[in-house]
Amino acid sequence: MIRAEGLAKHYGKVKALNGVDLEVPRGSVLALLGPKGAGKTTTVRILATLLRPDAGRATIAGIDVLARPDEIRKVIGLTGQYAAVDEYLTGRENLVMFARLYHMDQQRARDRAAELLEQFGLTDAADRQTGTYSGGMRRRLDLAASLVAKPKVIFLDEPTTGLDPRSRNGMWDVIRELVHDDATLLLTTQHLEEADALADNIMIIDHGLVIGRGPADQLKDRLGGERIQVAVKDRARLPELKAIAGIVGSGVPEVDLESHSVTVEVRNGAASLVELVRGLDAKGIEPSEVELRSPTLDEVFLTLTGHRTGSVIRDG
Repeated sequence: MIRAEGLAKHYGKVKALNGVDLEVPRGSVLALLGPKGAGKTTTVRILATLLRPDAGRATIAGIDVLARPDEIRKVIGLTGQYAAVDEYLTGRENLVMFARLYHMDQQRARDRAAELLEQFGLTDAADRQTGTYSGGMRRRLDLAASLVAKPKVIFLDEPTTGLDPRSRNGMWDVIRELVHDDATLLLTTQHLEEADALADNIMIIDHGLVIGRGPADQLKDRLGGERIQVAVKDRARLPELKAIAGIVGSGVPEVDLESHSVTVEVRNGAASLVELVRGLDAKGIEPSEVELRSPTLDEVFLTLTGHRTGSVIRDG
């Protein structure tokens, strides 16, 4: 449903995109994962006809993005990083306005607005000015506006930015409903948990380059091995804990001073866990938490990029 080959965009010496390829099958979600400045928004802007690439080509539903942009705009919906709603209009008025911009007559526009207000749980606030809405309500209204014309393809550029956990979970439920209704989504995010929870496939982008792609489980498998994570109550015992983990594990232990924990990769999870607990007991170290787990997507990202998703590479 979405296909891009060799997308490139340069701003002077800065390579915002440097040959990006992607494919999104109909009715699926691709999460474009990367830190700020990695090239995620640039990719969305090109696919949404808002920006011309310096090289490469793209199609949506078989339509060439560069050659036929007007036709592309008829089949896509876009929700940007910040809610694009008029704060002086009510929620209903905002949606009617968007519907009219899509050339719907007045009655059809009002009917469509009512449908979306109900779908997004905004009926009770429909006739309030959106300037009085919470951040989560504005984001839901913004997403509703992008769905006025029932698009086949939806671009969500960091749709949960600035939302509290409850609002974020509510937005996730809305996204799942869209996929259930056979929409095709390209989702950009800095949140590993979000990509893991929503996406059929994940593409990791950094400095304008694709450095990893595939389902979450497949990406995690690239790191191999299980992890043992142990936290202690007494931070002063961390050096001893690290030493024990280094003996038991197959990799270099990672120390997290904030959580008073040490994480290490192991080859034989259960046996290594028993060995580590015995080592702690021998040293009189009392753990506050012990966990045997698979690699996280955060660890995948850190391994591939050398930094965490919260890192800022550059502006833009």
